[in-house]
Amino acid sequence: MIRTALPSVLSLSLLAAFPLSHAATDLTTVAERSGFEATGRYDEVIKLCDGFQKAYPKSVRCFEFGRTPEGRPMLALAVSKTGALTAAAARKKNLPVLLVQGGIHAGEIDGKDAGFLALRHALDGKAASGTLDKQVLLFVPVFNVDGHERFGKWNRPNQRGPVEMGWRVTAQNYNLNRDYVKADAPEMQAMLALVNSWDPLAYIDLHVTDGAKFQPDVSIQVEPVHGGDEALKTAGTALRDNVMADLRKGGSDPKHFYISFAKTDEPQSGFVDEMSTARFSTGYFQLRNRFAMLVETHSWKDYPTRVKITYNTIVSLMDQVARHGTEWRKEALAADARSAALAGREFPLSYRTTDKTEMIDFAGYEYTRTPSDVSGGVWTKYDETKPQKWTVPLREEIVPDRVITAPAGGYIVPAAQASLVAPKLKQHGVTFKVLAAAPGKVDVEAFRAESTKLSPNSVEGHQTMALDGSWQREARDIGAGALFVPIAQPKARLVMTMLEPQGADSLAAWGMFNVSFERKEYMEEYVAEEVAREQLQDPQVAAAFKAKLESDPAFAKNPRARLEFFAKRHASWDERFNLYPVYRTARVY
Repeated sequence: MIRTALPSVLSLSLLAAFPLSHAATDLTTVAERSGFEATGRYDEVIKLCDGFQKAYPKSVRCFEFGRTPEGRPMLALAVSKTGALTAAAARKKNLPVLLVQGGIHAGEIDGKDAGFLALRHALDGKAASGTLDKQVLLFVPVFNVDGHERFGKWNRPNQRGPVEMGWRVTAQNYNLNRDYVKADAPEMQAMLALVNSWDPLAYIDLHVTDGAKFQPDVSIQVEPVHGGDEALKTAGTALRDNVMADLRKGGSDPKHFYISFAKTDEPQSGFVDEMSTARFSTGYFQLRNRFAMLVETHSWKDYPTRVKITYNTIVSLMDQVARHGTEWRKEALAADARSAALAGREFPLSYRTTDKTEMIDFAGYEYTRTPSDVSGGVWTKYDETKPQKWTVPLREEIVPDRVITAPAGGYIVPAAQASLVAPKLKQHGVTFKVLAAAPGKVDVEAFRAESTKLSPNSVEGHQTMALDGSWQREARDIGAGALFVPIAQPKARLVMTMLEPQGADSLAAWGMFNVSFERKEYMEEYVAEEVAREQLQDPQVAAAFKAKLESDPAFAKNPRARLEFFAKRHASWDERFNLYPVYRTARVY
């Protein structure tokens, strides 16, 4: 069983470094007062949000940006010494906005306690001095509020502290860090509305990792670095490297890749860096030409250690945005313009990690792997009293995998699908137009699936769909009420990610259009037998049937497939079967 020995030397030093003034005592957290042994319930967040606003009325605004399914307020603090405490004011002053989010997985709650501490110190001039004169800090202490209140001991059995913590998923059992594109959860819909309003330059997602026992205490991953706008990759790399350098000065050993073994529970398998898909925060925000950072403290470090590291990360981020935010914001807006000009250009729809391998030294602990009489498998046991250098492989070369060409005009969503797609586009702030008049029969590209594969199990409440097929030029009848989604917009990358059917996090991949790939009409076998004989009177059909029999043994042995050969050529065949109900167009409407 995991024990938490607190208060530790680190927790006491953290408190000693910043002695509490009399005025600040009302703004301390349960974590501070307990020596970072415990974390507070959500009523503390409500109290602190209001308390910060009252204590710093010219620099802090506490506001609600949504309600959870269980009726709790989702709270954010806008913090700045510029007087810009609304989204409109921040835009008017051209200020960079840094959004720091805690508790998306509410058992991983370091960000809430570290954030309140860093916020108070910044306002009092004890840390990140002067940074709030050059930016707006938007702090969301807890994203997954209902999960936070599913409070209990050992909710995270592979995590040291706090004594009690919240739960990973929401009250509706959604994992919010799989929901950025599909946006099923009311909490995510509220977050996207907040993001659309404030347009943060950087979105910081604070977590605690799972995994093995080793010495490094945090990983810092940023995008754009591997994907996204080319020019923004330079700034994204600088943001990542600068924060990691600051953390090293504070005594941490940060890594730039997710510290999870290539093969679960096998240290010698090493590590594989990856490009996150758009269901994750780091995969999503680069599609909007904004920065995202995934911070993962190490679960086996005790709570005061993790809060300290997270605190240092937030302070570093505030400093980086104060120093470079104006420049980076200009670059992000320039990236918006470049995205709006992507028509006809190549766009990586997915990425892969190559087999290129580098052997690295990694600070671990001695361990043994022995047969287990309990599981029948292998039991890994670590000895944290015996540090050990591991030499393990790292694969970190990430390259585009599936590359598409952006449509010249955009996408057309037929009227029958408009009520499904329009709300999703609105949630992401994507520009589209409802066609008031029917364009009639127009030339488009249509995607027809040659094969489909459904996930065997539910994934976040969806039966996901993998499609294999191709775009073909066709003339399709488009009616009034259809949607035109232009590619010429800042969120062009996000548009393609959502609407290209073979994207890992497209609306199609999440199963929104599964009914389009279900067979609805059939021909009885005895009727098909008659139809086949009628069609075989055509020499071309007869020749094609004979060739198919000779070239495809499986087809020749399958009576149903042989009859379907003729059914597909009959006037009753549903030409919409396996037709993806979104089209690409070269025209602009």
